[in-house]
Amino acid sequence: MTTRIDVIRHGEPVGGRRYRGHGVDDPLTEAGWQQMWDAVEHNPGWTHIATSPLVRCKDFAQALSEKLGIGISIDDRLKEIGFGAWEGLTPEEILATDSNALNHFYADPINNRPEGAEPLQTFSKRVWHAYNDLVNTHAGQHVLIIGHAGVVRAITANTLCMPLDDVYSNLKIEYGGIVSTLIEDGREPKMIITASKS
Repeated sequence: MTTRIDVIRHGEPVGGRRYRGHGVDDPLTEAGWQQMWDAVEHNPGWTHIATSPLVRCKDFAQALSEKLGIGISIDDRLKEIGFGAWEGLTPEEILATDSNALNHFYADPINNRPEGAEPLQTFSKRVWHAYNDLVNTHAGQHVLIIGHAGVVRAITANTLCMPLDDVYSNLKIEYGGIVSTLIEDGREPKMIITASKS
């Protein structure tokens, strides 16, 4: 019996490039909606959709659920990591107050969190618990998770047993990009990248 979990990053949100964690709830742009429809054009037969509660994920998840006639669950554990004091700020706004802040953050994202930010390990654990609950609840099925870049990174790090800071700093996830895991009874999960939309 094989369980397949596809994880797709939401499309482009309104508001441009900025640090958008779970404290900023921007909807998708028209281009963002198109990125998502393009990404799921070749529906591989999903049986269930799980989504972050943030509208940049949830709105599309609900539309896709209605179109495909399949069930949907909204899981608060799948929301993006919290960026604390950086929520809603552009890179330029962050650098205006500390020219080295982003360099320090990407060099060591575990120990150089913005003030008030969610710890990376805490975020990873909550996402991984949500993922495993889906694997157990929908064993033998094909589930689509609609989430965030951070969610994709957390699942990737846990699946491949890689250091979380390495994955967080180095894995780029495009809007509409999809990463898949295959879980067979008694075997370690396998991960494949099935799509990457820009």
